[in-house]
Amino acid sequence: MVILTDGHTNPHTAKTAINLIRYRPAEVAAVLDRQAAGKTCQELVGVGGDIPVVATLAEAPGANTLLIGIAPAGGKIPKAWRGILLEAIGRGMNVVSGLHDLLKDDAEFAEAARRAGVQLIDVRDNNETDVARREGFRQECLRIQTVANDCSCGKMVAAVEVVEALKRRGTDAKFVATGQTGIMIEGDGCPVDRVICDFLNGAAEKLVLKNQHHDVIVIEGQGSLYHPSYSCVTLGLLHGCIPHGLIACYEMGRKCIDGMPQVALPSLEKLIECYESSASIMHPCRVIGVAVNGRPFRDEQVTAECEEVTRRTGLPACDVYRHGADRLADAVLQLQQEMGRMRGA
Repeated sequence: MVILTDGHTNPHTAKTAINLIRYRPAEVAAVLDRQAAGKTCQELVGVGGDIPVVATLAEAPGANTLLIGIAPAGGKIPKAWRGILLEAIGRGMNVVSGLHDLLKDDAEFAEAARRAGVQLIDVRDNNETDVARREGFRQECLRIQTVANDCSCGKMVAAVEVVEALKRRGTDAKFVATGQTGIMIEGDGCPVDRVICDFLNGAAEKLVLKNQHHDVIVIEGQGSLYHPSYSCVTLGLLHGCIPHGLIACYEMGRKCIDGMPQVALPSLEKLIECYESSASIMHPCRVIGVAVNGRPFRDEQVTAECEEVTRRTGLPACDVYRHGADRLADAVLQLQQEMGRMRGA
C-alpha cells in the first residue's frame, strides 16, 4: 500500500501512518507526501527504514492500495486530497480510510470505484445495535484496558506492546482494537467512536465476549475522561469492557488538552483516582502501571521521569518504546495471579 499523509505528516495527525509503518512495514510500499518527497520514512517519522516518501502514485507502481494515513479531529477527508483519491481509484487501487467521512457515502468516489472495479474500505463503518447486558463474562479471562489524560498519548501502542511482551512469556494474550489504526494493525476490532451512544457499551461488551477465550485481553483505550470532545466514548468503553486493571498513559511535557490550551490536564495522581473511581462503578478495578510517552525528550530525562512516577505512585512505569513493556507485563501477570487466588478462595 501507499500511505497518504500529504501535508499532514506530524506525530499527532499522522499517527495512523506512523503506527502502520512501525507494525506493518512489509505491507508499505511508500508514503505520499509531496513536501517531503525524496526522504525515507526513517528520516521523516523516525520509523520505517528505507521505505520511500514519494510525490506521486506513479512512483509506487507495485502498490494496489491507497490508505489514508491521518486521524484529524472530526475525521474529515481534506478537500485537497480528492484528486489524489480519484487518481488512485483510476489506477485500479483500492482505497482504505479510517475517517468519519465514509468513502462509500461520497457519490463521486463510489461511482469512480464502481467503474474501476475497486473497493472502498471504510474501517469505521459498523452496524452495532446491541446494548450491554452484563452476561456471559468468563471469570478466568483477565481484562486490562489502557487509559489516558488526553488523545494521542500512546494508549494503542502501550496495549500492543504489553500484549507482545506477554506473548513472549508464553501467555495467551490478545490485543483488542477499538480504533481505526488498531483495527488496521490487528485485522479485527470495533471502531467504538462511531457507534451510536446507546450501543457503545454493548459494542465494547461484545468485543470482550468475542475475545475472552484468551487468558488475557488488553483493550485499546479511546479518548480521555478529561477531554471535552470525546469523554463519552472513553466512559462507554470503560463501562462496557469492565476491566480488572488499567494502564495509565500520558505524554511527558503536555500541560493541556492537545489543541485546547484553555483546558489544563490533571496530575497523574488525580488521573489515577478518577479512572479507578469511574471504572469501579461497574466492577472493582485499579491502575496497575503507567506508560510514559517520552517522545519529545532525551533517554535520560525519560528514565528519570519513570523513576519519579514510581516513587510518587508506587506503580511500575516505563516508556514502551525505549524500555520495552516488561514492567507492565509483570504487573499484568501479578494481577492475574491475584485474581486466580481470589477465585480459589
